[in-house]
Amino acid sequence: MKTLLKKLLMLTACCALFGIAQSCTSTPRVTLAEDAETYTLDNGIVRARISKVTGDLVSFRYQDRELLATQLSPEPIPAVAGGEPANNPNWRNPVATGSAHGYWSHDVMGVKGSEPAIPSVTIDPAKNGGKRAEVSLKAISKGRKMGTGPGAAPGGNVTVDVEIRYTLERDASGVYTYSIFRHPADYPLTQFTEARYCAKLAPFFDWISVDREVNRHYPKDLFVGDKYVYTANQSENPAFGWSSTTEHTGLFFINPSMEYMGGGPTKVEFLGHRDTNQEAAPCVLNYWRSSHYGGAEVNIADGETWEKIIGPMFIYANTGDDPQAIYEDAKNRAAAEIAKWPYEWLEDAGYPKAAERATVSGQLVLNEPGASAFRNLNVGLTAGEYRSPRPEDAPQALTGWQRDAKFYQFWTKGNADGTFGIANVRPGKYTLYAFTDGVLGEFVQAGVTVEPGKALQLGELNWTPERKGRMLWDIGTPNRNASEFFMAEKRRDPEISLEYARLFPDDITYVVGQSDYSRDWFFQHVPYNEDPEAKSEPFYGVRAIGRAAPRHIVFDLSEAPAGTAHLRLAICGTGTRSLEMKVNEKSVDGLNSLTGDGVITRHGSQGLWYEKDVTFDASLLHAGKNKLTLTIPSGPVNNGLMYDYLRLEINNQ
Repeated sequence: MKTLLKKLLMLTACCALFGIAQSCTSTPRVTLAEDAETYTLDNGIVRARISKVTGDLVSFRYQDRELLATQLSPEPIPAVAGGEPANNPNWRNPVATGSAHGYWSHDVMGVKGSEPAIPSVTIDPAKNGGKRAEVSLKAISKGRKMGTGPGAAPGGNVTVDVEIRYTLERDASGVYTYSIFRHPADYPLTQFTEARYCAKLAPFFDWISVDREVNRHYPKDLFVGDKYVYTANQSENPAFGWSSTTEHTGLFFINPSMEYMGGGPTKVEFLGHRDTNQEAAPCVLNYWRSSHYGGAEVNIADGETWEKIIGPMFIYANTGDDPQAIYEDAKNRAAAEIAKWPYEWLEDAGYPKAAERATVSGQLVLNEPGASAFRNLNVGLTAGEYRSPRPEDAPQALTGWQRDAKFYQFWTKGNADGTFGIANVRPGKYTLYAFTDGVLGEFVQAGVTVEPGKALQLGELNWTPERKGRMLWDIGTPNRNASEFFMAEKRRDPEISLEYARLFPDDITYVVGQSDYSRDWFFQHVPYNEDPEAKSEPFYGVRAIGRAAPRHIVFDLSEAPAGTAHLRLAICGTGTRSLEMKVNEKSVDGLNSLTGDGVITRHGSQGLWYEKDVTFDASLLHAGKNKLTLTIPSGPVNNGLMYDYLRLEINNQ
């Protein structure tokens, strides 16, 4: 036995010496097979079958067990010479169509199917010793609209060229997929609706794991009508999916980078739920552009040249003793994939390799009273604010990083001393943003140019947060969410908005210096429900009409101020169109024409963050007790606000 082991070790050393370790290993090589309608990639661990017609992953087998909800058709598949579908513009492959497997919302088939996809092998395992295989499915738009995802019109969604690729490596317990979108200059204005990759899973998956809070048994018979209780922060959860308590198997999506995702580090999104339209099939979802919680935009102008690569993401299969072990293994695999980014095997002119990317570093120096160190510092390079292309008759608005999915974004966590390093940045021109807990506002520096392969040191960056004047009081902590306020931990309860009336029958009077915002400031400012039969409805929240809800802030002043008062409202969730305001019972201009983001309706604690400065004549205040009243008007109970932070400042210059 010792002699055999010695020979094996010598053989391994010999293979390594001559650079042929892959061919000497005993693990199976990657193989690629094809028929008229599909490609099959196999490495002995997983076997992935991909439709040449749509680009869908129609079968994903792990240890010879099907993990998708795919039902293969027993009927023969009509075909013609060359492997293309029969000459019928409305024909769809019964194996590859529907939504019971893995698919990109913007596939390569188009709505009418009159232009067959162009299949090709982009990495041939026969030419690399079985190390890796990759297939491509490409569709040229030529004016035909592509995409049938949520929100798409019956005639299709976007005029873009689409290429979908799947990649399988030797020894890998999963398959990579990515999509390349191209909009040549001769294509017209196009606007993406929701864009994602989705997988419908086999019925034995019964445990959902998308973040620390949503990690629970979720069998088919445990029907939860409102899927929005299962949303989570995308950037904080690179591995998310399902496992099975009976089969001890998991399937997870892994994002090795967030550069191709929309919305930045505060974006909340669907990562998984049970599909109510597919017999409660478990779903895993990777949204790179959505309409949830304020949504994001990908609008390309008429005549604009644009390209974006979404992914590669990794579809990972694993086993373990229980769901917790399976989830931990998936998170460990995510860390390994993140360490390999950018992938050296990806060949495309629009995907710079590691040597062509750069690290951007620097140190933020905070000039803020009472701030000794940064807490939860986020630093990012993005496109900066831009005017998103829209039809001339549509409302025009600026798009910032929170709503941008058109361009790449690069974010990192900074250190307590303000130092940061953003790795693997693509060459280009960016705006640098930073925000941190405890500081109102954000740091912005435009004009950052990243050159290929050249590290960029920005040095010290002085950040002096804006002050309108002397602070009289504040409520909460600026942290881009409402988590510190009363009952925020119950945000996933669809009925939580109805609890306001029960917990605060006389509405809220908050006394500065005495009240505690973690106990006395309800995290939602919503209309006061008076309907005992009111309830939350899936997807719509509480639609019962509530009365206007005033919220009084009482505070003492030692002397009457002069000048201009600034009530600075940092808002992290919007359901109302307006907010009324009084100072010592005298009306002042409040907020109007607000745009909702659905956060209250969909049970979150953060959505689009923005600051509003409400000014009034400081002479409305006087020495002694004062009262400032903020009132949400009557309307559906969901039509309220969530505050991140409130501060009153006086400028008497």
